[in-house]
Amino acid sequence: MKRKDKLWFGLFTMPLFTIFTIVVIIPFIIGIAYSFISWDGISANPKVFVGLDNYATIFQDERFFSSAGHTLKFTLLALVSVNLLGLTFSLLVTNGLRTSKLARTFFFMPNLIGGLILGYIWKFIFTDAFKFLGGKTGLEGIFFNWLINPNFALYALVIVFTWQMAGYTMIIYIAGIQGIPDELLEAAKVDGANIWHRLTKITFPLLMPSFTICFFMTLSGAFKIYDVNLSLTNGGPVHSTEMFAMNIFNEIFGYGRYGVGQAKAILFFLIVALVTLTQVIITKKKEVQM
Repeated sequence: MKRKDKLWFGLFTMPLFTIFTIVVIIPFIIGIAYSFISWDGISANPKVFVGLDNYATIFQDERFFSSAGHTLKFTLLALVSVNLLGLTFSLLVTNGLRTSKLARTFFFMPNLIGGLILGYIWKFIFTDAFKFLGGKTGLEGIFFNWLINPNFALYALVIVFTWQMAGYTMIIYIAGIQGIPDELLEAAKVDGANIWHRLTKITFPLLMPSFTICFFMTLSGAFKIYDVNLSLTNGGPVHSTEMFAMNIFNEIFGYGRYGVGQAKAILFFLIVALVTLTQVIITKKKEVQM
């Protein structure tokens, strides 16, 4: 029976493993190889091995470090806003409201919209709708075109990403809240614990597995953001919202420097892997076993 189980396991997993190898593993290995060569992407031109020169070039690229700073700032802001809003939504819709199912639908709907379309929708809001509101209310200091202001464009990107991701994290938090035994909360009520104490002493500690998942999804998504970045600001104004992924894309397909672009991509992968793994390890240690 064990041999038969192994055969069935191999039969069902081999196609998936084959696709994963072709789509992910092999291109990743090829990308590592490209990071050690100088090439402009034209097949007729030679590929010249340059060793670690591409990696050395990265540390002389001020624009790359600028995009790294923008990405770090965006990720930290998005991590707080997405999870705070998603957790708030989940607490609201699990309180027995009559409209909770309808509210869940509305909160989750932005996640179903593609990133490019989402960016164009909010581009209209920040340009035309904000200008209209500013003219009608006289609050031009708040309602103006954020996308042409280097000091506000990044915050506009955070708002759009939060609007897209909050509903997704809400679903994960709802699953975690519904997994908390009602007996614990009822016992806390009987003992005189108020809402804040029940949240901080019971709900939040038991939600740590959900925090682990949501933090991981938010961090990885924020670091890798490209579609919303492209359609909303295209990295502008004056590269004030150019993120990691867009900088790498421009390096390869804009300037034709495949080797340097691939070196940036490998470095980008290592940074994202290090940050997300560290986050998972830290939050995993804080999980409470029921």
